[in-house]
Amino acid sequence: MSYAPHEGLVAPARASAHPARLLAGSALTMMLFIGFSFAYSHLHRALVAPETWEAIADGSADGSTAAGVLINLYLFVLLIAALGIAMAMVHGRRIAGLIGPPALALAQFRKVAVALILLLAALAFVPTGEGPAPAPNMAPGRWLMLLPLGLAGLVIQTGAEELVFRGYLQSQLAARFRHPAIWLGLPAAAFGLLHLDPVMHGADSWLVVIWAFGFGLAAGDLTARSGTLGPAIALHLINNMGAVLIAAPEGMFDGLALYVYPLAPGDGMGLATWLPVDLMMLACSWLAARLALRR
Repeated sequence: MSYAPHEGLVAPARASAHPARLLAGSALTMMLFIGFSFAYSHLHRALVAPETWEAIADGSADGSTAAGVLINLYLFVLLIAALGIAMAMVHGRRIAGLIGPPALALAQFRKVAVALILLLAALAFVPTGEGPAPAPNMAPGRWLMLLPLGLAGLVIQTGAEELVFRGYLQSQLAARFRHPAIWLGLPAAAFGLLHLDPVMHGADSWLVVIWAFGFGLAAGDLTARSGTLGPAIALHLINNMGAVLIAAPEGMFDGLALYVYPLAPGDGMGLATWLPVDLMMLACSWLAARLALRR
């Protein structure tokens, strides 16, 4: 598979491909998202009791509660709205144009999602040797009750991030610059730096950035090879399902996870041990997605 299908996403961006417009659109999206989030926060705070708001705010800050994780996920609706407004004002485009042909995007999403689920199922039977064992984090009944809300939230969150990084940034850059090192590399680098969080990850912060950069390259490559955001969203969704809903590192956005791994954030050791495994898993997922798209 070549990058020829990418033209379907790039061509509509050419009429407004000047870097100044990209900077303006990015800045407007960020300002609107911050403004919408600020307005939501004040409205929510005004509608609940002070003690309830404090509990919600604490859980949202670190994702330590189910409500906190869900709030974080559903707030990405505001990012989609902000991007949609910026696209219309700065580029004269509709946000739906960032996805590609809807029917094709959905078909590719299904192919890649099924392939990745089968891959994870197969890997579940592979011996991993000694390592930290997951511990129960939530009662199965409660987890099943919250699962539909969690899945819907993850679709919103992953879809929003893919719209911004692979749909908007990548297509606008590719419309101006021909070399993949620019239109693949810059959005991946921005995506990686977005995950820099010394407060939560401490000494492991740059390990998270490295993994996120690699993920950005994989998602961008799939987008360019398929011509839609379907495969990238599927890759993102299945990855986040595992990390948010199935087994999360303890203390790191684990409020909706069925299990937790006893990896202390910022200990300088836990994530360092897992990084090579995670990068290998990412590579396997990328290859599985590419094979699925060839079918």
